[in-house]
Amino acid sequence: MISKIVNNVENPIAQIIFAHGAGADMHHEFMAQITALLNQANINVLRFNFPYMDKRAETGKRYPPDRMPTLIDCYQSVITELVEQISTEPALPLFIGGKSMGSRVAATLAGDDNISALLHGVFCLGYPFHPAKKPENLRLAPLQNTSLPILIVQGERDTLGSALEISGYDTSSLCQYVFLTDGDHSLKPRVKSGFSHQQHLNSAAAAIVSFILEKSNNA
Repeated sequence: MISKIVNNVENPIAQIIFAHGAGADMHHEFMAQITALLNQANINVLRFNFPYMDKRAETGKRYPPDRMPTLIDCYQSVITELVEQISTEPALPLFIGGKSMGSRVAATLAGDDNISALLHGVFCLGYPFHPAKKPENLRLAPLQNTSLPILIVQGERDTLGSALEISGYDTSSLCQYVFLTDGDHSLKPRVKSGFSHQQHLNSAAAAIVSFILEKSNNA
């Protein structure tokens, strides 16, 4: 049984599934803040835990993230279950995404023809282009093999893929980028930048909303 949080609104314009990153679960403040901002834009948001996070909660012990096939199977089952649940309701455009590791899993599913047929697009907040301090270990395949539009919102100085590094990467023309000034992997800027973390979270949510409106209308 996958743990989930459902935050629905009246008169929604779209449905999102939002996956957490490697180190923090669906309850994390970042996840909650982005969800609240999307709800304010009349978007339903479903969050869930990957299996290892539920195991941490049950045992109180820290476990590493599950292997990618397990993460993919989990995300796919959440999509399938949600689609079955809402099949009798007026169809809402469905988008998936995540923070860091969760965004990598979502982007990987964008290359699955069976899953991508159910979706309108994918959003990534802090995509992990490579592990920390290992820029040679690139994770570009999901962004090259996608059959769906992908929005990537990235901090300019993200240590898992900075704006400078990304400028040299070969990704699909279906990928579009929004870079947040001086943002780190959590989109947080330094004080000297003149921006606040809240401003960048607001900008990230606004970019997702614009992406959803554009891709829903183009479908």
